[in-house]
Amino acid sequence: MRDSSNYFNYFTEVEERFQQRRGSLLLLSTLDWALIEAWREAGVPLEAVLRGIDAAFDKYEARQQRGRMRRINGLAWCAQAVMQAADEMREAATGTAQPAIETRGSGFEHERVAAHLESAAATLELTSIAHDACAATALRLRELAAELRQNAATAGKQQDMEALERTLTVLEEKLFAALTAAAPEEILVALKEHAARELAPYRGRMSAVQLRQVEQQFVQKQLLARYDLPRFSLFYMSQQ
Repeated sequence: MRDSSNYFNYFTEVEERFQQRRGSLLLLSTLDWALIEAWREAGVPLEAVLRGIDAAFDKYEARQQRGRMRRINGLAWCAQAVMQAADEMREAATGTAQPAIETRGSGFEHERVAAHLESAAATLELTSIAHDACAATALRLRELAAELRQNAATAGKQQDMEALERTLTVLEEKLFAALTAAAPEEILVALKEHAARELAPYRGRMSAVQLRQVEQQFVQKQLLARYDLPRFSLFYMSQQ
């Protein structure tokens, strides 16, 4: 069993399990990454996602033996099974304490994280969209990077990576709000229409809440991509 206590393996573990069960290398789409992020932000445990993927593929393979089936090409096919696995784990874990999250040895060393934040800051400083918001965010990212290096220089002082991730999430949300306000109306409408088309085949497999979350994540990711802006979250260190 994979180690689900490593908070920062979430995206990689899900991607690897999906590709493993599908039996071929398929790069995850923007919709897939948005769905993973929606699960993570909703607090769905990594182990529940992995169990759900396995359950969805087990059911698919059993049905495939009885007739030709369309191949699974996206994580949304696993959405119902993931939420069912999460519900089962929640019921089984009632009254039990959650394990502490391990950050030592996870690959998120202070200098690497600081470099990630400074790279994001440098990109923000070059953009023309929502200039004031981007400049203020870049300044804050550089402050966080400096704090990381200061902690690294202090013997025995460990950075709370979960607390840092929460701060980065807030900074991203504020930047998304600024970008949404600054972007032309026609671009936002086009992105929402794109999201609706991408989600159309999966509407029967996700709840209304899930659909709204994934649509929001999809639009945000596409908006960042349009203006060539980075993600701050530590989950994206290996993606950039």
